[in-house]
Amino acid sequence: YTEKRIYLHNRLPTWVQSMLPRVFYIIEKSWNYYPYTLTEYTCSFLPRFLIQIDTTYQDNNGSSENALDLAPDLLEQREVDHVDILSDEFSSRETTPEEDCHAFVSSKTGRGPLQEGWKESTEPIMCSYKAVKVFFEVWGLQTRVEAGVHRAVRDIILKGHKQAFLWIDEWHGLTMEDIREYERKVHEETNRMVLSNGTGAVADGATP
Repeated sequence: YTEKRIYLHNRLPTWVQSMLPRVFYIIEKSWNYYPYTLTEYTCSFLPRFLIQIDTTYQDNNGSSENALDLAPDLLEQREVDHVDILSDEFSSRETTPEEDCHAFVSSKTGRGPLQEGWKESTEPIMCSYKAVKVFFEVWGLQTRVEAGVHRAVRDIILKGHKQAFLWIDEWHGLTMEDIREYERKVHEETNRMVLSNGTGAVADGATP
């Protein structure tokens, strides 16, 4: 279990800052028990705002119909969105050359470059299944805000999974001890950068 507070006040436009409390942060709570994770995001001054992301990983190409064992009522409501790290574009910007999976070849594993139809022909392959739920129960804003959050979360998922493939030579072969040490260094470096530039983007985190 990890919990982080992400302070955003100084990163927002001035006109937005004027309408928000001085102490404004997002709380991220994450429960990791591989191959499952549960992550929740709440806001310090919006009690009716919640993002919940359930994740599981399976060794297939996305063929599982109900990988997260959703209840029948949730299955009726869900919209299935296949995120393709090769061909999908971001909703708000273009893909940079560093994010393009068409030409990358892993020097450690020999995997790549990805080609059209890669999901049907690539071995080994793993799929990350996610159920993203967004709640913003404010009359007049709910539909627009929830749709916008879903688009933003999709972009984050797309970028993260592109990087998981493109950075494979950096993490392939790491032990669990190596990963924990890497996480510790990233946490320390992030806090150092925040304190040096005064943005207050990430202030604290706890791992019981």
